[in-house]
Amino acid sequence: MTIAQIQAEILRVKKERDVCVLAHSYQAREIVEIADFTGDSYALSVHAAKAANKAFLMCGVRFMAETVKILSPKKQVLLANPAAGCPMAEQMEKPLIQAVKAQYPDRTVVAYINTTAELKTVCDVCVTSSSAVDIVRKIKNDKILFIPDCNLGDYVARRVPEKDIKLLQGGCPIHAAVNLAELENMRRLHPEAAVLVHPECTPDVVAAADYVGSTSGIMERAQNGAESEYIIGTEMSIAEHLQYLCPQKRFYALSKKLLCPNMKLTTLPDVLNALNGTGGEEIELDEETLVGARRCIDAMINA
Repeated sequence: MTIAQIQAEILRVKKERDVCVLAHSYQAREIVEIADFTGDSYALSVHAAKAANKAFLMCGVRFMAETVKILSPKKQVLLANPAAGCPMAEQMEKPLIQAVKAQYPDRTVVAYINTTAELKTVCDVCVTSSSAVDIVRKIKNDKILFIPDCNLGDYVARRVPEKDIKLLQGGCPIHAAVNLAELENMRRLHPEAAVLVHPECTPDVVAAADYVGSTSGIMERAQNGAESEYIIGTEMSIAEHLQYLCPQKRFYALSKKLLCPNMKLTTLPDVLNALNGTGGEEIELDEETLVGARRCIDAMINA
């Protein structure tokens, strides 16, 4: 089958079975084209919570499918490729954070949404890359434990200096791999381009950028900005998507290291197989995890 034929079959089957296909912005173009909604991890979950479909198919990684299930516990939630995980979400386990909490009982535990459902059950509030600064600023407690991304945590700490923010060593290995020398080299190659980076990048890369923001923030800034060229400091699929959206502009990936293998695991045939019941995995969470993790997410929504 050709790509177009597989896409046509996916469109037919998802309509027939009333499945809403959610695709993270880092997914390949051919998957984004057949999705009902595309966005960052939090936007996907919020959309799913409002959608009337009987089931959801996540084209992304496991923690994203878990978050959809937490916000829509009565709905069937499928992960297109069961092997698609997230190194950042999986690097800190519940017993570790319980031990750190016991050591620092006076700190409010702030969890980046890029964490497992199990880990969220022992945290106080979730944040996204776009909401982290505002939510941390609003927390009444001045003592914060921010997990798991120390780069995002550093970004927040610099913007909320009135808070005492403790960080643990963790984060996104893809964004953290980019270095300042690469950014400076790209500026030499494209001197007219604005540099837009994700706060999961290291502090020196963040400090050298023209704009720092979430995936959706980067896309919005690039689409609406006055510049004709942009250096994109997040997963390189974003530069590709932007090139389709804004053909009159030019987009360059900040580094060839910005390639997430877990996001690239999901293929168009995976999507079709999951819809047909011959692939994918249904996400199941026990009641204790659903309730505990939902409390953490609700605190974010109500912040």
